[in-house]
Amino acid sequence: MTDFDRTAVPGHDSTKPSTTEAGARRESDANSLSLGADGPLMLHDVALVEKLARFDRERIPERSPHAKGSGAFGELEITEDVSQWTKAGVFQKGAKTPMLARFSTVAGELGSPDTWRDVRGFSLKFYTQEGNFDIVGNNTPIFFVRDPMKFPDFIHSQKRTPDSGLRNNNMQWDFWTLSPESAHQVAYLMGDRGLPKTWRHMNGYGSHTYMWVNEAGEKFWVKYHFISEQGVEFLTNDEAEALAGKDADHHRRDLFDAIAGGDFPSWSVEVQVMPYEDAKGYRFNPFDLTKTISKKDYPRHKVGRFTLNQNPVNHFAQIEQAAFSPANTVPGTGISPDKMLIGRVFSYPDAQRNRLGTNYNQLPVNRPIIDTNSYDKEGAMSFFHTGDAPVYAPNSYGRAYQDEQGRVDNGWEADGTLVRAAYTLHAEDDDFGQAHTLVREVMDEAARERLVETVTGTLLGSVEEPVLSNVFQYWKNIDQEVGEAIERSYREQSGEQVPGADPIAE
Repeated sequence: MTDFDRTAVPGHDSTKPSTTEAGARRESDANSLSLGADGPLMLHDVALVEKLARFDRERIPERSPHAKGSGAFGELEITEDVSQWTKAGVFQKGAKTPMLARFSTVAGELGSPDTWRDVRGFSLKFYTQEGNFDIVGNNTPIFFVRDPMKFPDFIHSQKRTPDSGLRNNNMQWDFWTLSPESAHQVAYLMGDRGLPKTWRHMNGYGSHTYMWVNEAGEKFWVKYHFISEQGVEFLTNDEAEALAGKDADHHRRDLFDAIAGGDFPSWSVEVQVMPYEDAKGYRFNPFDLTKTISKKDYPRHKVGRFTLNQNPVNHFAQIEQAAFSPANTVPGTGISPDKMLIGRVFSYPDAQRNRLGTNYNQLPVNRPIIDTNSYDKEGAMSFFHTGDAPVYAPNSYGRAYQDEQGRVDNGWEADGTLVRAAYTLHAEDDDFGQAHTLVREVMDEAARERLVETVTGTLLGSVEEPVLSNVFQYWKNIDQEVGEAIERSYREQSGEQVPGADPIAE
Protein backbone atom coordinates (compact mmCIF):
# COMPACT_ATOMS: atom_id res chain seq x y z
CA MET A 1 0.00 0.00 0.00
CA THR A 2 1.37 3.40 -0.95
CA ASP A 3 1.51 6.20 1.61
CA PHE A 4 -1.28 8.73 1.42
CA ASP A 5 -0.03 12.09 0.18
CA ARG A 6 -1.45 14.56 2.69
CA THR A 7 -0.49 17.51 0.49
CA ALA A 8 -2.37 16.31 -2.58
CA VAL A 9 -5.84 17.68 -3.25
CA PRO A 10 -8.06 15.10 -4.99
CA GLY A 11 -9.24 16.30 -8.37
CA HIS A 12 -7.00 19.37 -8.42
CA ASP A 13 -4.29 20.11 -10.99
CA SER A 14 -2.63 23.54 -10.71
CA THR A 15 -0.94 23.13 -14.09
CA LYS A 16 -4.11 22.98 -16.19
CA PRO A 17 -6.05 26.07 -17.34
CA SER A 18 -8.42 27.42 -14.72
CA THR A 19 -11.95 26.05 -14.71
CA THR A 20 -15.38 26.79 -13.31
CA GLU A 21 -16.39 24.82 -10.23
CA ALA A 22 -18.19 22.46 -12.61
CA GLY A 23 -14.91 21.77 -14.43
CA ALA A 24 -15.46 23.76 -17.64
CA ARG A 25 -12.50 25.80 -18.88
CA ARG A 26 -12.72 29.47 -17.85
CA GLU A 27 -12.27 31.94 -20.68
CA SER A 28 -10.66 34.59 -18.46
CA ASP A 29 -9.69 35.27 -14.86
CA ALA A 30 -9.08 38.94 -15.54
CA ASN A 31 -11.81 40.32 -17.81
CA SER A 32 -15.58 40.22 -17.46
CA LEU A 33 -17.89 39.80 -20.44
CA SER A 34 -19.03 43.22 -21.67
CA LEU A 35 -20.86 44.67 -24.64
CA GLY A 36 -17.82 46.14 -26.35
CA ALA A 37 -14.76 47.13 -24.38
CA ASP A 38 -16.61 50.02 -22.69
CA GLY A 39 -20.10 48.54 -22.48
CA PRO A 40 -22.11 47.12 -19.58
CA LEU A 41 -21.36 43.70 -18.10
CA MET A 42 -23.51 40.70 -18.89
CA LEU A 43 -25.59 38.82 -16.32
CA HIS A 44 -25.05 35.66 -18.34
CA ASP A 45 -21.30 35.85 -17.71
CA VAL A 46 -21.38 32.60 -15.77
CA ALA A 47 -17.70 32.84 -14.82
CA LEU A 48 -18.11 36.29 -13.23
CA VAL A 49 -21.36 35.51 -11.40
CA GLU A 50 -19.95 32.24 -10.05
CA LYS A 51 -16.74 33.92 -8.95
CA LEU A 52 -18.46 36.81 -7.16
CA ALA A 53 -21.27 34.73 -5.66
CA ARG A 54 -18.77 32.16 -4.38
CA PHE A 55 -16.53 34.91 -2.99
CA ASP A 56 -19.49 36.52 -1.21
CA ARG A 57 -19.97 33.33 0.79
CA GLU A 58 -16.40 32.75 1.94
CA ARG A 59 -16.72 34.25 5.41
CA ILE A 60 -19.37 33.53 7.98
CA PRO A 61 -20.48 35.64 9.68
CA GLU A 62 -18.04 38.57 9.34
CA ARG A 63 -17.68 40.56 6.14
CA SER A 64 -15.10 39.11 3.76
CA PRO A 65 -13.41 42.45 3.08
CA HIS A 66 -14.01 45.40 5.45
CA ALA A 67 -14.59 43.11 8.44
CA LYS A 68 -13.06 45.39 11.10
CA GLY A 69 -14.73 48.74 11.52
CA SER A 70 -17.21 50.92 13.32
CA GLY A 71 -19.34 53.97 12.69
CA ALA A 72 -21.88 56.48 13.88
CA PHE A 73 -25.09 58.23 12.94
CA GLY A 74 -25.47 61.84 11.88
CA GLU A 75 -27.01 64.24 9.41
CA LEU A 76 -26.31 65.46 5.88
CA GLU A 77 -27.18 69.10 5.23
CA ILE A 78 -27.18 70.55 1.71
CA THR A 79 -25.96 74.15 1.70
CA GLU A 80 -25.53 74.80 -2.04
CA ASP A 81 -27.82 74.74 -5.07
CA VAL A 82 -26.83 71.82 -7.29
CA SER A 83 -30.25 71.40 -8.91
CA GLN A 84 -28.72 72.17 -12.32
CA TRP A 85 -27.09 68.74 -12.10
CA THR A 86 -29.48 66.53 -10.10
CA LYS A 87 -33.14 66.29 -9.18
CA ALA A 88 -32.44 63.97 -6.24
CA GLY A 89 -34.30 65.25 -3.18
CA VAL A 90 -31.40 64.37 -0.89
CA PHE A 91 -29.22 66.92 -2.73
CA GLN A 92 -31.63 69.86 -2.89
CA LYS A 93 -30.54 73.01 -1.07
CA GLY A 94 -31.75 73.09 2.53
CA ALA A 95 -32.41 69.34 2.70
CA LYS A 96 -31.41 67.60 5.92
CA THR A 97 -31.15 63.82 5.85
CA PRO A 98 -30.40 61.34 8.66
CA MET A 99 -27.47 59.08 7.86
CA LEU A 100 -25.10 56.35 9.01
CA ALA A 101 -21.35 56.21 8.31
CA ARG A 102 -19.14 53.14 8.68
CA PHE A 103 -15.33 53.19 8.50
CA SER A 104 -13.22 50.06 8.20
CA THR A 105 -10.02 48.40 7.08
CA VAL A 106 -10.18 46.25 3.94
CA ALA A 107 -7.96 43.22 4.50
CA GLY A 108 -7.97 42.62 8.26
CA GLU A 109 -10.27 40.24 10.06
CA LEU A 110 -12.77 41.27 12.74
CA GLY A 111 -10.15 41.31 15.50
CA SER A 112 -7.29 42.88 13.54
CA PRO A 113 -5.59 46.13 14.63
CA ASP A 114 -7.06 49.38 13.32
CA THR A 115 -3.61 50.75 12.52
CA TRP A 116 -2.34 48.19 10.04
CA ARG A 117 -1.36 49.82 6.74
CA ASP A 118 -4.45 49.37 4.61
CA VAL A 119 -7.04 51.20 2.59
CA ARG A 120 -9.94 52.41 4.76
CA GLY A 121 -13.55 51.82 3.80
CA PHE A 122 -15.78 54.91 3.85
CA SER A 123 -19.44 53.86 3.56
CA LEU A 124 -22.43 56.17 3.87
CA LYS A 125 -26.15 55.38 4.10
CA PHE A 126 -28.68 58.22 3.74
CA TYR A 127 -32.25 57.56 4.90
CA THR A 128 -34.03 59.75 2.32
CA GLN A 129 -37.68 60.39 1.55
CA GLU A 130 -37.17 58.60 -1.77
CA GLY A 131 -35.60 55.48 -0.27
CA ASN A 132 -32.18 54.57 1.08
CA PHE A 133 -29.25 56.04 -0.85
CA ASP A 134 -25.78 54.55 -0.28
CA ILE A 135 -22.33 55.71 -1.31
CA VAL A 136 -19.77 52.97 -0.73
CA GLY A 137 -16.20 54.18 -1.12
CA ASN A 138 -12.76 54.40 0.46
CA ASN A 139 -10.32 56.95 1.83
CA THR A 140 -8.57 56.94 -1.55
CA PRO A 141 -10.12 58.09 -4.85
CA ILE A 142 -9.05 55.00 -6.80
CA PHE A 143 -8.68 51.22 -6.34
CA PHE A 144 -6.31 48.32 -7.11
CA VAL A 145 -8.21 46.72 -10.00
CA ARG A 146 -10.60 47.85 -12.71
CA ASP A 147 -12.52 44.63 -13.38
CA PRO A 148 -14.62 42.74 -10.78
CA MET A 149 -13.31 39.43 -12.13
CA LYS A 150 -10.02 40.18 -10.35
CA PHE A 151 -11.50 41.44 -7.07
CA PRO A 152 -11.74 38.07 -5.25
CA ASP A 153 -8.14 37.31 -6.26
CA PHE A 154 -7.00 40.68 -4.94
CA ILE A 155 -8.67 40.07 -1.56
CA HIS A 156 -7.25 36.55 -1.41
CA SER A 157 -3.76 38.00 -1.89
CA GLN A 158 -4.31 40.26 1.14
CA LYS A 159 -5.61 37.52 3.45
CA ARG A 160 -3.76 34.44 4.69
CA THR A 161 -1.79 31.65 3.04
CA PRO A 162 -3.43 28.22 2.77
CA ASP A 163 -0.57 26.36 4.49
CA SER A 164 0.50 28.43 7.51
CA GLY A 165 -2.59 30.57 7.89
CA LEU A 166 -0.31 33.62 8.14
CA ARG A 167 -0.43 36.90 6.25
CA ASN A 168 2.25 37.10 3.61
CA ASN A 169 3.69 40.18 1.90
CA ASN A 170 5.11 38.03 -0.88
CA MET A 171 1.59 37.01 -1.88
CA GLN A 172 0.26 40.57 -2.13
CA TRP A 173 3.33 41.90 -3.96
CA ASP A 174 3.07 39.00 -6.40
CA PHE A 175 -0.50 39.99 -7.22
CA TRP A 176 0.25 43.72 -7.41
CA THR A 177 3.30 43.42 -9.66
CA LEU A 178 1.44 41.09 -12.03
CA SER A 179 -1.49 43.53 -12.09
CA PRO A 180 0.07 46.81 -13.25
CA GLU A 181 -3.26 48.65 -13.00
CA SER A 182 -2.76 48.47 -9.22
CA ALA A 183 0.17 50.94 -9.32
CA HIS A 184 -1.82 54.10 -8.62
CA GLN A 185 -3.57 52.68 -5.55
CA VAL A 186 -0.41 50.97 -4.26
CA ALA A 187 1.40 54.32 -4.44
CA TYR A 188 -1.38 55.84 -2.30
CA LEU A 189 -1.29 52.92 0.13
CA MET A 190 2.49 52.96 0.61
CA GLY A 191 2.44 56.73 1.07
CA ASP A 192 1.25 58.68 4.10
CA ARG A 193 -2.45 58.06 3.35
CA GLY A 194 -1.98 54.37 4.10
CA LEU A 195 -1.93 55.19 7.84
CA PRO A 196 -4.54 57.81 8.78
CA LYS A 197 -4.21 59.19 12.31
CA THR A 198 -7.91 58.58 12.96
CA TRP A 199 -11.03 58.07 10.89
CA ARG A 200 -11.89 61.68 11.71
CA HIS A 201 -8.66 62.85 10.08
CA MET A 202 -9.06 61.25 6.66
CA ASN A 203 -10.95 62.19 3.52
CA GLY A 204 -13.45 59.89 1.88
CA TYR A 205 -14.28 59.31 -1.77
CA GLY A 206 -17.05 57.62 -3.70
CA SER A 207 -14.09 56.41 -5.81
CA HIS A 208 -16.26 55.33 -8.75
CA THR A 209 -17.78 57.67 -11.31
CA TYR A 210 -21.54 57.93 -10.75
CA MET A 211 -24.38 59.60 -12.65
CA TRP A 212 -26.59 62.56 -11.78
CA VAL A 213 -29.74 63.50 -13.72
CA ASN A 214 -31.56 66.84 -13.47
CA GLU A 215 -35.26 67.65 -13.93
CA ALA A 216 -34.72 68.33 -17.63
CA GLY A 217 -33.32 64.84 -18.11
CA GLU A 218 -29.77 66.07 -18.66
CA LYS A 219 -27.13 63.61 -17.47
CA PHE A 220 -23.79 64.26 -15.79
CA TRP A 221 -20.94 62.11 -14.51
CA VAL A 222 -19.93 62.86 -10.91
CA LYS A 223 -17.20 61.96 -8.44
CA TYR A 224 -17.98 62.27 -4.71
CA HIS A 225 -15.38 63.81 -2.36
CA PHE A 226 -15.78 64.00 1.43
CA ILE A 227 -13.18 66.39 2.82
CA SER A 228 -12.39 66.11 6.53
CA GLU A 229 -13.09 69.38 8.37
CA GLN A 230 -10.76 68.16 11.12
CA GLY A 231 -7.85 68.22 8.66
CA VAL A 232 -5.98 65.28 7.18
CA GLU A 233 -3.34 63.74 9.47
CA PHE A 234 -1.34 60.53 9.43
CA LEU A 235 0.59 58.13 11.65
CA THR A 236 4.22 57.17 11.15
CA ASN A 237 5.09 53.51 10.74
CA ASP A 238 6.47 53.42 14.28
CA GLU A 239 3.39 55.10 15.77
CA ALA A 240 1.07 52.71 13.95
CA GLU A 241 3.07 49.67 15.07
CA ALA A 242 3.05 50.82 18.69
CA LEU A 243 -0.71 51.43 18.62
CA ALA A 244 -1.36 48.01 17.05
CA GLY A 245 0.08 46.46 20.21
CA LYS A 246 -1.04 49.04 22.74
CA ASP A 247 -4.58 49.77 21.49
CA ALA A 248 -5.68 47.63 18.55
CA ASP A 249 -9.06 49.41 18.56
CA HIS A 250 -7.51 52.90 18.42
CA HIS A 251 -9.64 54.22 15.54
CA ARG A 252 -12.87 52.74 16.87
CA ARG A 253 -12.18 54.15 20.33
CA ASP A 254 -11.24 57.60 18.99
CA LEU A 255 -14.49 58.04 17.03
CA PHE A 256 -16.70 56.82 19.86
CA ASP A 257 -14.97 58.93 22.50
CA ALA A 258 -14.98 62.07 20.35
CA ILE A 259 -18.72 61.88 19.74
CA ALA A 260 -19.45 60.95 23.36
CA GLY A 261 -17.50 64.05 24.40
CA GLY A 262 -19.43 66.35 22.07
CA ASP A 263 -16.62 66.73 19.53
CA PHE A 264 -18.70 65.89 16.47
CA PRO A 265 -16.61 65.20 13.33
CA SER A 266 -17.76 66.61 10.02
CA TRP A 267 -16.89 66.39 6.35
CA SER A 268 -17.47 68.80 3.48
CA VAL A 269 -19.43 67.10 0.69
CA GLU A 270 -18.13 68.06 -2.75
CA VAL A 271 -18.45 66.71 -6.29
CA GLN A 272 -16.60 66.85 -9.57
CA VAL A 273 -19.11 67.20 -12.40
CA MET A 274 -18.39 66.13 -15.98
CA PRO A 275 -20.95 66.78 -18.75
CA TYR A 276 -22.22 63.50 -20.17
CA GLU A 277 -20.67 63.88 -23.62
CA ASP A 278 -17.23 64.84 -22.25
CA ALA A 279 -16.53 61.29 -21.09
CA LYS A 280 -16.06 59.98 -24.62
CA GLY A 281 -13.12 62.21 -25.43
CA TYR A 282 -11.57 62.79 -22.00
CA ARG A 283 -7.84 62.07 -21.78
CA PHE A 284 -8.34 59.41 -19.09
CA ASN A 285 -11.13 56.85 -19.06
CA PRO A 286 -13.48 58.28 -16.40
CA PHE A 287 -14.98 54.85 -15.74
CA ASP A 288 -11.65 53.16 -14.94
CA LEU A 289 -11.53 52.84 -11.14
CA THR A 290 -7.72 52.97 -11.18
CA LYS A 291 -7.80 56.54 -12.55
CA THR A 292 -8.76 59.94 -11.15
CA ILE A 293 -10.35 62.82 -13.02
CA SER A 294 -8.07 65.83 -12.74
CA LYS A 295 -9.40 68.64 -10.54
CA LYS A 296 -7.69 71.05 -12.96
CA ASP A 297 -10.05 69.83 -15.67
CA TYR A 298 -13.15 69.42 -13.49
CA PRO A 299 -12.88 71.30 -10.17
CA ARG A 300 -14.75 70.26 -7.04
CA HIS A 301 -18.07 71.97 -6.27
CA LYS A 302 -19.34 72.28 -2.70
CA VAL A 303 -22.65 70.52 -2.04
CA GLY A 304 -22.99 70.56 1.74
CA ARG A 305 -21.57 68.83 4.78
CA PHE A 306 -22.34 65.89 7.02
CA THR A 307 -21.78 65.65 10.74
CA LEU A 308 -21.65 62.53 12.91
CA ASN A 309 -23.26 63.28 16.26
CA GLN A 310 -24.73 60.05 17.62
CA ASN A 311 -22.93 56.89 18.69
CA PRO A 312 -24.55 53.49 18.31
CA VAL A 313 -26.21 52.17 21.45
CA ASN A 314 -25.66 48.59 20.30
CA HIS A 315 -22.63 48.01 18.08
CA PHE A 316 -23.81 44.65 16.73
CA ALA A 317 -27.35 45.70 15.87
CA GLN A 318 -26.51 49.11 14.43
CA ILE A 319 -23.02 48.74 12.95
CA GLU A 320 -22.20 45.06 12.42
CA GLN A 321 -25.64 44.42 10.90
CA ALA A 322 -25.53 47.55 8.74
CA ALA A 323 -25.65 46.64 5.07
CA PHE A 324 -24.37 49.08 2.45
CA SER A 325 -24.71 48.75 -1.31
CA PRO A 326 -24.09 50.98 -4.34
CA ALA A 327 -27.25 49.37 -5.75
CA ASN A 328 -29.20 51.69 -3.42
CA THR A 329 -29.83 54.68 -5.69
CA VAL A 330 -32.65 57.25 -5.75
CA PRO A 331 -34.21 59.23 -8.63
CA GLY A 332 -31.71 61.75 -9.94
CA THR A 333 -28.75 59.43 -9.29
CA GLY A 334 -27.36 56.37 -11.03
CA ILE A 335 -24.34 54.24 -11.74
CA SER A 336 -21.95 54.35 -14.71
CA PRO A 337 -20.18 51.97 -17.12
CA ASP A 338 -17.49 51.46 -14.43
CA LYS A 339 -17.10 47.66 -14.50
CA MET A 340 -16.13 47.45 -10.84
CA LEU A 341 -19.20 49.46 -9.88
CA ILE A 342 -21.47 47.24 -11.97
CA GLY A 343 -19.96 44.18 -10.31
CA ARG A 344 -20.44 45.69 -6.84
CA VAL A 345 -24.09 46.47 -7.59
CA PHE A 346 -24.60 42.70 -7.76
CA SER A 347 -22.03 41.52 -5.24
CA TYR A 348 -22.76 43.80 -2.28
CA PRO A 349 -26.43 42.91 -1.75
CA ASP A 350 -25.66 39.29 -2.56
CA ALA A 351 -23.00 39.24 0.16
CA GLN A 352 -25.47 40.78 2.63
CA ARG A 353 -28.08 38.13 1.85
CA ASN A 354 -25.47 35.52 2.70
CA ARG A 355 -24.11 37.31 5.77
CA LEU A 356 -27.31 38.68 7.34
CA GLY A 357 -30.08 36.74 5.64
CA THR A 358 -32.60 37.12 2.85
CA ASN A 359 -34.51 39.89 4.61
CA TYR A 360 -31.53 41.98 5.77
CA ASN A 361 -33.26 45.13 4.54
CA GLN A 362 -35.93 44.63 7.22
CA LEU A 363 -33.42 45.03 10.05
CA PRO A 364 -33.95 48.40 11.79
CA VAL A 365 -30.57 49.83 10.77
CA ASN A 366 -31.23 49.00 7.11
CA ARG A 367 -34.95 49.78 6.85
CA PRO A 368 -35.90 52.83 4.80
CA ILE A 369 -37.77 55.56 6.70
CA ILE A 370 -40.60 55.49 4.16
CA ASP A 371 -43.21 52.81 3.51
CA THR A 372 -42.37 50.16 0.92
CA ASN A 373 -44.41 48.02 -1.47
CA SER A 374 -42.17 45.14 -2.51
CA TYR A 375 -43.29 41.93 -4.17
CA ASP A 376 -40.41 40.04 -2.58
CA LYS A 377 -41.94 37.54 -0.18
CA GLU A 378 -41.09 35.15 2.60
CA GLY A 379 -37.55 33.91 3.23
CA ALA A 380 -35.73 33.51 6.53
CA MET A 381 -36.40 36.13 9.24
CA SER A 382 -39.25 37.93 7.48
CA PHE A 383 -40.16 40.51 10.13
CA PHE A 384 -42.72 42.43 8.07
CA HIS A 385 -45.28 41.26 5.56
CA THR A 386 -48.03 42.49 3.25
CA GLY A 387 -50.91 40.68 4.88
CA ASP A 388 -53.23 38.97 2.41
CA ALA A 389 -52.47 41.35 -0.45
CA PRO A 390 -51.68 39.74 -3.83
CA VAL A 391 -48.09 38.50 -3.95
CA TYR A 392 -47.79 38.75 -7.73
CA ALA A 393 -47.82 41.46 -10.35
CA PRO A 394 -49.80 42.22 -12.43
CA ASN A 395 -52.92 41.60 -10.36
CA SER A 396 -56.60 42.61 -10.50
CA TYR A 397 -57.04 43.44 -6.81
CA GLY A 398 -55.71 46.94 -6.41
CA ARG A 399 -52.14 46.36 -5.27
CA ALA A 400 -50.01 48.84 -7.17
CA TYR A 401 -47.27 47.70 -9.51
CA GLN A 402 -45.06 49.29 -12.12
CA ASP A 403 -44.80 48.61 -15.84
CA GLU A 404 -42.76 51.48 -17.26
CA GLN A 405 -41.22 50.92 -20.67
CA GLY A 406 -38.78 52.80 -22.87
CA ARG A 407 -35.53 54.62 -22.18
CA VAL A 408 -34.43 55.09 -18.57
CA ASP A 409 -33.25 58.53 -17.50
CA ASN A 410 -30.06 57.31 -15.80
CA GLY A 411 -28.82 54.96 -18.52
CA TRP A 412 -26.17 55.24 -21.21
CA GLU A 413 -25.58 54.03 -24.75
CA ALA A 414 -23.52 50.98 -25.63
CA ASP A 415 -23.01 48.84 -28.68
CA GLY A 416 -20.52 46.29 -29.90
CA THR A 417 -19.59 42.63 -29.84
CA LEU A 418 -19.49 40.72 -26.58
CA VAL A 419 -15.84 40.65 -25.53
CA ARG A 420 -13.54 40.06 -22.57
CA ALA A 421 -11.22 43.03 -22.65
CA ALA A 422 -9.90 46.00 -20.75
CA TYR A 423 -11.42 49.40 -21.39
CA THR A 424 -10.82 51.22 -24.66
CA LEU A 425 -7.76 53.39 -24.07
CA HIS A 426 -8.19 57.14 -23.92
CA ALA A 427 -5.46 59.58 -24.96
CA GLU A 428 -3.41 59.47 -21.74
CA ASP A 429 -4.46 56.10 -20.35
CA ASP A 430 -1.74 53.83 -19.01
CA ASP A 431 -1.20 51.97 -15.77
CA PHE A 432 1.73 53.91 -14.35
CA GLY A 433 1.23 57.53 -15.45
CA GLN A 434 -1.06 58.73 -12.66
CA ALA A 435 0.95 56.80 -10.07
CA HIS A 436 4.07 58.62 -11.32
CA THR A 437 2.28 61.98 -11.01
CA LEU A 438 1.27 61.13 -7.43
CA VAL A 439 4.80 60.13 -6.43
CA ARG A 440 6.69 62.84 -8.30
CA GLU A 441 4.34 65.85 -8.20
CA VAL A 442 2.03 65.37 -5.20
CA MET A 443 4.53 63.87 -2.75
CA ASP A 444 7.47 66.00 -1.63
CA GLU A 445 10.98 64.67 -1.09
CA ALA A 446 10.31 63.79 2.55
CA ALA A 447 7.17 61.88 1.60
CA ARG A 448 9.10 59.96 -1.07
CA GLU A 449 11.73 59.03 1.50
CA ARG A 450 9.00 57.70 3.80
CA LEU A 451 7.53 55.81 0.83
CA VAL A 452 10.88 54.12 0.16
CA GLU A 453 11.20 53.22 3.84
CA THR A 454 7.68 51.78 3.95
CA VAL A 455 7.99 49.68 0.80
CA THR A 456 11.40 48.37 1.86
CA GLY A 457 9.96 47.34 5.22
CA THR A 458 7.29 45.22 3.50
CA LEU A 459 9.95 43.38 1.48
CA LEU A 460 12.57 42.53 4.10
CA GLY A 461 12.42 38.94 5.27
CA SER A 462 9.17 38.14 3.49
CA VAL A 463 9.32 38.68 -0.27
CA GLU A 464 11.23 36.16 -2.38
CA GLU A 465 12.29 35.81 -6.00
CA PRO A 466 10.95 36.17 -8.63
CA VAL A 467 8.47 38.47 -6.86
CA LEU A 468 11.25 40.61 -5.38
CA SER A 469 12.68 41.55 -8.77
CA ASN A 470 9.16 42.20 -10.02
CA VAL A 471 8.65 44.66 -7.15
CA PHE A 472 11.79 46.60 -8.03
CA GLN A 473 10.73 46.83 -11.68
CA TYR A 474 7.16 47.73 -10.71
CA TRP A 475 8.38 50.77 -8.78
CA LYS A 476 10.84 51.74 -11.52
CA ASN A 477 7.88 51.71 -13.90
CA ILE A 478 6.14 54.13 -11.53
CA ASP A 479 9.22 56.31 -10.95
CA GLN A 480 12.74 55.29 -11.94
CA GLU A 481 14.42 57.19 -9.11
CA VAL A 482 12.09 55.85 -6.42
CA GLY A 483 12.38 52.31 -7.79
CA GLU A 484 16.17 52.47 -7.67
CA ALA A 485 16.05 53.86 -4.14
CA ILE A 486 13.80 51.00 -3.01
CA GLU A 487 16.12 48.40 -4.52
CA ARG A 488 19.20 50.08 -3.03
CA SER A 489 17.57 50.37 0.41
CA TYR A 490 16.49 46.73 0.36
CA ARG A 491 19.89 45.40 -0.64
CA GLU A 492 21.72 47.55 1.90
CA GLN A 493 19.45 46.47 4.75
CA SER A 494 19.47 42.82 3.74
CA GLY A 495 23.26 42.78 3.30
CA GLU A 496 23.08 42.01 -0.42
CA GLN A 497 25.49 43.53 -2.92
CA VAL A 498 23.97 46.56 -4.65
CA PRO A 499 24.25 46.03 -8.44
CA GLY A 500 26.89 48.32 -9.93
CA ALA A 501 28.59 49.02 -6.59
CA ASP A 502 32.28 48.24 -6.02
CA PRO A 503 32.79 45.07 -3.96
CA ILE A 504 34.23 45.64 -0.49
CA ALA A 505 37.90 44.74 -0.47
CA GLU A 506 38.91 41.98 1.88
